[in-house]
Parts: sequence; C-alpha cells; structure tokens
Amino acid sequence: MNTAIKPMYGWNEIDWRKLDRQVFKLQKRIFQASTRGNVKLVRRLQKLLISSWSTRALAVRRVTQDNQGKKTAGVDGVKSLTPKQRLALVDKIEIGTKVKPTRRVWIPKPGTDEKRPLGIPTMYDRALQALVKMVLEPEWEAKFEPNSYGFRPGRSCHDAIGAIFTSINQKSKYVLDADISKCFDRINHDKLLSKLNTFPTLRRQIRAWLKAGVMDGKKLFPTDEGTPQGGVISPLLANIALHGLEELIKGLAPNFDMKDYRNRQLGLRDKLKSISCIRYADDFVILHENIDIVNLCKLKIEEWLSDIGLELKPSKTRLAHTLNVFEEEKPGFNFLGFHIQQFPVGKYTSGNGTSGKLLGFKTIITPSIEGQKRHYRKIVEVIKKLQGVSQATLISKLNPIIRGWCNYYSHVVSNDIFARLWHLLVYRLLKWGIHRHRNKGKKWIRLKYFRTIGNDTWTFATNGEKPKVLVQHSDIEIKRYVKVKGNASPYNGEWKYWSERWGNNPDKSKSVKVLLKKQKGKCAYCNNYFKDGDILETDHIIPKSKGGTDKYENLQLLHRHCHDKKTANDGSLGTKSSCNSTKPKPPVMTESWFWQDDMLVTTC
Repeated sequence: MNTAIKPMYGWNEIDWRKLDRQVFKLQKRIFQASTRGNVKLVRRLQKLLISSWSTRALAVRRVTQDNQGKKTAGVDGVKSLTPKQRLALVDKIEIGTKVKPTRRVWIPKPGTDEKRPLGIPTMYDRALQALVKMVLEPEWEAKFEPNSYGFRPGRSCHDAIGAIFTSINQKSKYVLDADISKCFDRINHDKLLSKLNTFPTLRRQIRAWLKAGVMDGKKLFPTDEGTPQGGVISPLLANIALHGLEELIKGLAPNFDMKDYRNRQLGLRDKLKSISCIRYADDFVILHENIDIVNLCKLKIEEWLSDIGLELKPSKTRLAHTLNVFEEEKPGFNFLGFHIQQFPVGKYTSGNGTSGKLLGFKTIITPSIEGQKRHYRKIVEVIKKLQGVSQATLISKLNPIIRGWCNYYSHVVSNDIFARLWHLLVYRLLKWGIHRHRNKGKKWIRLKYFRTIGNDTWTFATNGEKPKVLVQHSDIEIKRYVKVKGNASPYNGEWKYWSERWGNNPDKSKSVKVLLKKQKGKCAYCNNYFKDGDILETDHIIPKSKGGTDKYENLQLLHRHCHDKKTANDGSLGTKSSCNSTKPKPPVMTESWFWQDDMLVTTC
C-alpha cells in the first residue's frame, strides 16, 4: 500500500513549478541510467518515482486538466473532475488495482470511408496510465532507435521527412514504402510484455490493461491481442513492440553484396550508411540503391513482424524508385502526407554529389495530391455549410484550417501549390457571394467582399478601419526545417536546444512562435520550460474585459493549468478570487522518505 502522507492544501495551491522540476530530475536520472545500461538503478528509480505523490499529482493534472479529452467519459461515466475530486483521485490511484474495460468509440479515418475504433479508458485508468508512462518513457527514450519518430517527445513528421531527404539527396534509391496492417489491434501481448521486461508489479498492471476488454454499446468483447487506441500509454507500448526494426535492417548490412568501382567489397561502415530504415509509428520506408537488398529487407521484415502477430498491409505497401519508373510504378512515393520524388535536371540546375560530380537530378518534396484534395474538400465543405453566415464568421472558420495546413507544409516546396489552392479558393468564395446575392453580378460581388490591401487587389476581408482578413495560402512563409539530432531526447536536460526547437515547430502559429522566442521557451507564470506534450495557451496579461489589447506587449504563453490559475485570479472571470495573491501557496507537508542519495526530490 502507498504510505505517502497526504498534503493539507487545495489543488489550486499546489506549487506545480516545484513538482515539475522534482519529477523531471528523477526522469533525467532514469534516462541516464538506461543510457549506461544500469538496469538495477533504472528499476530502483522507477519504483521511487511511481510511489511519489508529486508524480501522481502531475499524472492526474495531465488527464483531468491539460488533456484535450478530459471531458470524454469511460464506461463509468466520470468526466470533468472538480479540483477537490482531482485531489481525491491523486490519493486513490495505485499500481496493482483492478482495471475496468474501455469504452469503444468509432471515428472516421481521414480521406477514407473506413472508421477507426478508439478505446476510451476510465478517468482512473487514464491517470494511472499517465503515471506509468511518466515512469517508462525515460527508460525507453534512451533505447529507441534514432530513426523512429512517431509518438515520441521532441520528434515529429517533419523529422522523418528530413531523414528521408538526407538519405536520398545525394543518390537515387529504390524504396519500400510499407504500412503495418492494424498495428494497434494485433500486437501479441506476450511478446510485448517480454520485450517490455519491467518489474513484476508494473508488468501485471500493463497486462491487466491489455486484457481488460472493450465495451461496444452494451456488449463486452475480450481483447486477446493488440493495445487499444485511445489509451494514454498505447502509443508508447506500440513503439516498444516495433522497437528493433531498424536494428534488424542494420544487422543485415554485413552480408550485403556491394562492390566499389574496383570490384572490391565495400567496408562495413559504407554498407551501414547505404541502407536507411525510417519509421513513423506503423508507417516506414526502406531505402537502398540495390533492389535485391530492398527485397531481402522486405522478406526479413515480414518474418520479424509475424513473430509479434503483425503483417504488412498489401494495399499500402509498394516498391518504387525515387527517380525512374520501376515495374510500371511511377517514380517517387508518398509518406506522411508528403510526396518525395527526384527529377532529372540539366547541368546548370543540378547539384553536386559528395565526389564533386554532377548529380543530374534534384530531390523535390511537395504536399501529396491526396493531401491537397482533402484540404480543398474540407474548405469547400465549410463554405457550403456557412452560406448564410456573415463574412467575418466565415473568415474566422476558414483561417485556422488554412493556417494549420500551410504550417504543416511550410518547410517543403509548396509555393506553387499554395498559389493554385488560393486561386481555387477565390473561385469558391465568389460562388459563396453569388449564392448570397443572386441578383448581383460577379463584379459587384468582388467589390463587396474583396478589398485592395497593399499590392493585393484580391484580399477577402471585411470593411472598416480594422478589417478581418482571410489568410492566403501564399502568406505562409516557406522555411527550411532542421531535423532533430539522431539520439537527442528531451530527457537529456538540454533545455536551450529543445526550447529553440519548439519555438520553430511548424505546427505552431506565428504568434506562438514569437511569444516562445520572447519568453525563451518558458511559461510566463510558473517559469518552467515548456515540454513536448504541454498544452500552450495564449493569455492576455491585462484581460480584454478590463481594456487589454491583442498586441504582443499584452500577450503571454502559459501552460493550460497555469492559465486556469491566472484567469481565476486576475478578475477576468468576473468573480472574486479565493486567493489573495496570484502566486500559489507553498505545500505545508513534507515527504521525508523521498530523499535519494544527496538529492531532494520532493517538498521538505
């Protein structure tokens, strides 16, 4: 049983800054011990971390206050906990407790008519899974392969695309573009638990989650395989199950038949550099200049996957070449919404290889045709739904869609595609205006809804001194993306490196990037660095209800939980604050058992 002393203060009085730092110190030590291969120390630190009140409080905060799905209930119907209920949950969660089945929810797959099953755990299980993830993730971040990018802190789709570009920009190659069929639903439980190789109590708890079953309506279905999508810990477990794929491919390299121009076998270093395995979750690519080696890798991967209960999906697995037509397959391939292809060019536009010779081709990465179509269909759907609303409302609905899509593709060759999509959007907006004013001509529609701002005579904007302007695709600046370092992890404590990277994240808006740079990657309220997975919210320093403006001087970035606390104290809710100061009160109880070596890990 957990014997930690309960604190005698409320949820809103907890010093989250101190708790964050204390927990991260232990996570960093786990990461370092795992890097050195010191399993005994890893297990000791994990048990210490999992029994900490501080860790449990952070886990509860993540699923009940920060998480986007905090208002989604499991089979017990519990959701949207009050501060008092959150504190009660912190004292209640404990490793080794019974598990309730997940609630099945079907959501549509983007771009298809298929639906994906999600398994929603109860709030209690979500908090417990968040706790276990905080304990396991530092250990496995030290083990994961450098070219694994999906569902990992500090890594994104753009890092995977950057790795592909680095692999092929000097040489055209054959590619195996593959997808694992129903990865989350078919993972073998015994193989996963064997690979996890953790201490018995934690192993039993994870096994209980895997075997918990799922409620679809009023029927209970057993879960003999797979890990439910929707669980907090599921992405980490899937990555653990697929860990070793790159090691398998690199292990084949010594047996490759590769010769130089003198007909001599290449050295092991050159053979290892010639093959690339880049994985994002259950999608991966194998790149090599020899088709026989790519086919060998495919065969070995199928054998390796069958051992953990998985297989490749035939409809989404193809062999192609980055530059030439191969077996009637067009050159290039799609990966994570991008199209990667090499095009033959003349000597005046060709780059030079490492030996100084002309390459004769250029590697071009663009938004995929399917991605463009999905984006355009989404815009058209929004415009059709909002035929009767005002121009300002339409602009407010379209701007996030356009800005988000363009930010995602703002680091590849997208200028021409952005311009073409804008022309198509202008046509749709004219039709929207004609539908509203059926007796007016196109010229009248244009003069009413489009204004001249700067050099642009086709700006879709409202009238007035402060017009509301629709973002144009071509307004988004194209910038080169810098790929993450090979084995870098947020758990290594290099805060300067990671704060700079999060400030340049393509998924963030311009205003967020500006504020991140201004605040040097720190929350303006708790002064802690922002970490991957944190929910960031823009706050008005002086609330708009009290005359605050939208200028950068009056804006700051806060954690969601810090924003909640600040809003409760600055009078913007129109209610009296329960605290006299915006600063949280310090904890008044101690956990003396929480000393480890000469380091203080919790309040004392």
